[in-house]
Parts: sequence; structure tokens; C-alpha cells
Amino acid sequence: MQGDDAGRQVAATARARDLQPAGQPSRNGLAAPVPAEVLLAEESRPDPEARRLQESIDRRMADQRIVQLLAGDGFAGRRYDRFVEELVRYGIAVLKAWMHSGYIFKLVAARGYGLKAHERELEQLHLDNDLREELATMTIACALPRFREQAFVEGGWRFEGGASITTYFMGACAYDFPNEFRRWRASEGRQSRALRRQEAVTQEPVRALSVADEVLGNLRVVADLEDIDDPRTRAAVAMVIDGYSQEEIREVLGAATVRVVEGLLYRWRWRAKAKQSKEPDRD
Repeated sequence: MQGDDAGRQVAATARARDLQPAGQPSRNGLAAPVPAEVLLAEESRPDPEARRLQESIDRRMADQRIVQLLAGDGFAGRRYDRFVEELVRYGIAVLKAWMHSGYIFKLVAARGYGLKAHERELEQLHLDNDLREELATMTIACALPRFREQAFVEGGWRFEGGASITTYFMGACAYDFPNEFRRWRASEGRQSRALRRQEAVTQEPVRALSVADEVLGNLRVVADLEDIDDPRTRAAVAMVIDGYSQEEIREVLGAATVRVVEGLLYRWRWRAKAKQSKEPDRD
């Protein structure tokens, strides 16, 4: 048994000796890059996390060289335009994928934007490629100018920050997507209500009066908008006439609750009725 142990020890020592350099390396040799075939060898191959870090560093180093070139042109001109075209194509593809899967809502929720998409909206985004294209295009159109100013002109993107240019850009898109989605949602709501009103008119000659009709009639209310001093109340009344729901008005005005919107409209109705009661009878 002792002989077997001694034999294994001799073999291990020989293998270890084979891994040592044949001669004394020079100082210059210590700084030489590791040959590619050594990095690819099974026993020296880095783990997935190390590879991910290396790829991230390589990508950001390439981004740094691109930014230096673009900065030399003042972030304008043909070279910058070509760069933007590639960035836009990338951004549209990513946003459409995020909308198709619904991941975009998880992402913006993590950033504090509670869109809370309805099942019908999620289904529309999943099925309608044109809708995804439209929302992605509008989002990027809003995000690009601020991205250029903050990331490049003001130097917000830095190699040391740990994010690639594309990652930084998609962060800007995630910031603008909620507003574009809300605009689309409000537009969809107005179109749906207009369609329902049209169907009601077709089926019944006498239709129910709207909130504005109950006070003075739409035409009179439009004329009286100029007399409303408070900008928030004026905007709320205008949106009521345009068919917005109170929840949509709350989102546009940035009000804390729907009750705030109800309060604005209540005070407006009260003043309008009081003004009407003071007007002389024209009969």
C-alpha cells in the first residue's frame, strides 16, 4: 500500500512539474497576453459569471470608442444619424418584444409607474403588431432628444457606470413609455365612447344628456371655458366635453384621486348654475 501511495505522489509531482515554465520567464513575458488557446482550454475556461463580466467590459469599451467618435462630431452629422438609426431599430425591436410579452408593465412598475394594464389591453398589445410598432415609435421619438442631451452632451453615460449605451437608452424609453401608453389608452376610451354615442343616436332619436349638457349645453360650455380662471378646472371641463372619463382626467392632471376631479367639476357646475340663475330671462 505504501508503494502505491508513493507511486501516486510521484505521478502527481510529475504532472505539476509539466505545468511549470521550462525556463525562468523574463519580465516582459509576465505582461504578455494569455494565448487564446489557453483561455479556450477546458481547465482554464472561466465560469459563466466571469464570461458575462468580460463581455460587459468589452461591450462598454466599444461603446466608449463610439461615444468618443460621436463627440468629435458634436453628436450631430451623418455618423451620428447612422448611429441613431441603428439605435432606433434596436429600441423598437426591444420595446415590441416587451409589449408582446407584457414585460414592459413589470419593468415600469418596478420603477414606480403603476400603469396596471387591463386584460383587454394586454391582449391588444399581444395580438396587434401595428399597435406595438406605433407605441414603440412614439416612445422612442420622445426619449431620443433627452437621451442625447443627458447621456452624451451632459456626459450622463460613462464607461465606469456599468451600463452599455443600449441599456442606458432602453432606460430612457422605459421612462417615456407610461405617458405614451396613457395617451393611447385615453384615445381608445374616447373612440369607444364616441362609437357608443353614435350607436345610441342611431337606435334612439332621443339620447341621454352628457354632464356638460345638463348645465348649459356643449356649445355654451365651450364658450364659457374662457371665463374659467383656474387652469386645472378649465382643463378638466374641456376633457369632460371631449369624452374623457374622470379616471383619465385624474391621470392627465396628475391628481391624487378621482375625488379631486369630482371636486373641480362640482365647483364648476355650482358656479355655472349660479351664473345662469343671475342672467335675465330672454323669453
